[in-house]
Amino acid sequence: MKIDIPVMETLTLEVLPGDIAVLRMNRPDRMNSQTVKMFTEYNTAAMALRDSGARALILTASGKRAFCAGFDLDEIDVITTLSVREFLKFQETATGGIQALRHLPFPVIAAIHGPATGGGLALALSADIRLAAPTAKFSAAFIKVGLSVGELGTSYNLTRIIGPAMAAEIGYTGRIVEAEEAARIGLVNLVVPTEDLFEEALAMAKTIASNSPGGVRMSKRAIQRNQEVTSYAAALELENRGQALMSRTEDMPEALAAFKEKRAPQFVGR
Repeated sequence: MKIDIPVMETLTLEVLPGDIAVLRMNRPDRMNSQTVKMFTEYNTAAMALRDSGARALILTASGKRAFCAGFDLDEIDVITTLSVREFLKFQETATGGIQALRHLPFPVIAAIHGPATGGGLALALSADIRLAAPTAKFSAAFIKVGLSVGELGTSYNLTRIIGPAMAAEIGYTGRIVEAEEAARIGLVNLVVPTEDLFEEALAMAKTIASNSPGGVRMSKRAIQRNQEVTSYAAALELENRGQALMSRTEDMPEALAAFKEKRAPQFVGR
């Protein structure tokens, strides 16, 4: 894995053995709340990671209080002073950063403790897999500050993850969803003890990384793109082309041989 780790003010990026990256929000004194700089640095981190050869990314946060408490209230008053054009530019910066993380070609696992509200919820929804500590709390808090759930991709992702009726209730009320309910409705994959949260995310990342790099990437591509296509036929076309491409890699015959020989495959990613 080759990566030039950028110097960032609000985020830290590190690489663990096995080509697993960790992106950590690093404003614990402000409950890892978001700023314009943080939204910009999401994109900076994604650009550094995109072609790095990483096998998985763990998205988490510093400190014990929160995953991300949404937009920093010390900056939010500025929004009311922006013209429509200025506000649109701000929105495009914010959504672009979260979109860049969502569209990374390898799986993103969010390890969530404490509040993930507003933009923090949007960030959690950008991950492919979400693991939560019992302290995790989720809220589409946009409605509480006079905005809508149509923010930072939330209306799109939340609806597809938990269904339109539940998304509507959570979006219209702005109520808090505790960790256990989040697991029950499919908002998170698993609730694990706080002290085990990162290790659980790391274990899942290692399991993913043990599989064919191309197969995992093509799987993510198929799952994400098939949320966006409008027909079963189009979904099948995407799957068929992906499988045809995967059959031409070096990893597929190696995986088949390893399966037959009852040994671990040696993937090369070509």
